[in-house]
Amino acid sequence: MSIVKDMSLAEAGRKKIEWVRSFMPALGQIERRFEREKPFAGLRIAVSVHLEAKTANLALVLSRGGAEVFLAGSNPLSTQDDVAAGAASLGIETFGVRGTDEEGYKRLLAETLKCRPHIIIDDGGDLVELLCGECAGYADRLIGGCEETTTGILRLKAREREGLLPCPMVAVNDAKAKHYYDNKYGTGQSVWDGLMHTTNLVVAGKTVVVAGYGWCGKGVAMRAAGLGACVIVTEIDPFKALDATMNGFRVMTMDEAAPHGDIFVTVTGCRDVITGRHFMLMKDNAVLANAGHFNVEINVAALEKMAVKRTPRRENIEGYTLPDGRTLNVVAEGRLVNLAAGNGHPAEIMDMSFAVQALTAEWLTRQTGLEKRLYQVPASIDGEIGRAKLQAMGIAIDKLTPEQENYLNGWKI
Repeated sequence: MSIVKDMSLAEAGRKKIEWVRSFMPALGQIERRFEREKPFAGLRIAVSVHLEAKTANLALVLSRGGAEVFLAGSNPLSTQDDVAAGAASLGIETFGVRGTDEEGYKRLLAETLKCRPHIIIDDGGDLVELLCGECAGYADRLIGGCEETTTGILRLKAREREGLLPCPMVAVNDAKAKHYYDNKYGTGQSVWDGLMHTTNLVVAGKTVVVAGYGWCGKGVAMRAAGLGACVIVTEIDPFKALDATMNGFRVMTMDEAAPHGDIFVTVTGCRDVITGRHFMLMKDNAVLANAGHFNVEINVAALEKMAVKRTPRRENIEGYTLPDGRTLNVVAEGRLVNLAAGNGHPAEIMDMSFAVQALTAEWLTRQTGLEKRLYQVPASIDGEIGRAKLQAMGIAIDKLTPEQENYLNGWKI
């Protein structure tokens, strides 16, 4: 039985879902085949991904493929109550309430797992965390699972090293269709969409500090520069720092960057990227936002202890006034700014990412004897999705001739 905030919101949620379905053609192609072939017949799939319209569409596609789908969010502030109600009204067992506390959030995930799923689709590793702990009793039918994010992959690798994975897992985040397209272009656009809408401030002329220059950081920095900002990048990896430098960005430590930034965006997947000593150096009215999965990159608890006053300044913005009178503005509690304060990645971007999820889940149903370790998405799936996306966009590319294939695969000149 679904647990959502208000079923009277279902019509509004269905409209959002129908809108994104019109702009997700690759997933639409997969859906039509799934309807014919029913690859998930008799299987239950638990999905914990940011509960908004594109995720609901993925759940519908899996359902059309014969699965019983149990859908939950992966962040309390990214759940959209109208979409949760809409998904529930379309026959998807849905467990999501926006703004619930940490205990309530885990309770909703546990309700999702009570179905004893055969396949899990995770975003950040929270389902795996529960299946290795208090919900271990629901793991007895697991075939395998897929992980959506960089942060989740890091957690899975740590579990793999210690032999603690509950089932075989596939690193969907590492697929070309995911990190080339979603992480760079999706994050780049959606972060600034969320920030500009929430703050109603201009970006041009400001100094933007981007913490982390992985695929997501590249997108955030690129779009900030395109909007007219002066961009500073902070990094721990020497080659990513060099890459940022060669792309025209200034590279500094966070200690050096803190006095310069007007807007800070963390996108590292690590904790305490911005903390007490940095807050002491920042300008009055600096804006702090996080685009990494968990709300640990900006140490908001430390800022709260330092502040003499906390004031809601706009919807989704809290101002923390320090003893010297400076106010620092935290967007969306330091949670994912593009989802907690926006609508997430564009539909056309998530079309590819969720196509990877759908085809990888199908791939898992065809495997036998997989060990409980982390696997890469098969190259054939990446290639299929790339070709489908190009076809949907009306773009043609060249193909290798047999002679060219022989040349590339051989040693003779």
